[in-house]
Amino acid sequence: MTATAITITAREQAALVPVEPPGPLGPGEIRGHTLATLVSPGTELSNNYLKKDGSFPNIPGYSAVFRAKDVGAEVTDILPGTSLLCMGQHQSIQQVEAEHVVLVPDGLAPQEAVLARLMGVSMTTLMTTKARPGDVVLISGAGPVGFLCAHLFRNSGYDVHIAEPDSNRQRIAKGSGIENVSALVSEMSGIQNRVALAIDCSGNEQAVLDGARAIRKGGEVVLVGVPWKQRTDLTAHELLHVVFHKYAVLRTGWEWELPLHASNFQPHSILDNFRLALRWLAEGRIPSEGLIALHPPANAQAVYQALLHGKAEGLFQVFDWRDV
Repeated sequence: MTATAITITAREQAALVPVEPPGPLGPGEIRGHTLATLVSPGTELSNNYLKKDGSFPNIPGYSAVFRAKDVGAEVTDILPGTSLLCMGQHQSIQQVEAEHVVLVPDGLAPQEAVLARLMGVSMTTLMTTKARPGDVVLISGAGPVGFLCAHLFRNSGYDVHIAEPDSNRQRIAKGSGIENVSALVSEMSGIQNRVALAIDCSGNEQAVLDGARAIRKGGEVVLVGVPWKQRTDLTAHELLHVVFHKYAVLRTGWEWELPLHASNFQPHSILDNFRLALRWLAEGRIPSEGLIALHPPANAQAVYQALLHGKAEGLFQVFDWRDV
């Protein structure tokens, strides 16, 4: 068995290289050829491609769809040939515990199915918020995570508004059916002091403050976007002043607030979120046509460079492993 993986070999250097194949198949594991993997731009650029501590080589990625080929002796509910979603890296072979995979619905293309993993990031907020359908939800940032977040809440009956300064992302969001899209929160009419839930998907402290200023008393501000670096000279006092006087709940958007598996007293879980995301994708409730750019894994360096310099085409970057 031979295997390859997209590997960050040095700072700002990515290549498709041979790697050691997986070890012997465990009794509860599944192994198969990768069909597609999704790039998570913020995480992979900051945690892998641009690392400064010299921890190279490293293999990025955390969303993969593969076709089961070998099934462990204790796995009884998954047959060879089944397409599965897992939290896998950019590599040609996936080998994971069967309890950590989710069945991909028939007819759903692998390049669409991998979006479910990214949908899960903000789906935790959907499952834990105090806001209810019909409430105003403000989403700051319409990148891959924010775009999917907007459609998750829209599908669930919320009044969704997006603040996104980038004109191209504004166009994409409006073209996908989100009517209320503006460059800045200050340009939005009719939502000031009415927002039940402000979700920051940008990692920008100004966006967090603007969202907090727009919420109603007792509203929530959830930090989904990672603040990779300081972008403004704002002080904590400015945000604390708003939080105090609006009785606001300021909290993390950490997706792992939910357990991996559901239990009697915790009915929601990470994997159940993936299942719902896959179902909505299969039903066409999450628009993706024309937004997914497919790339051969051998072109990984060009893909990361395009993302780094803001020149990537399409909202979602997916590696197609079917011909590898």
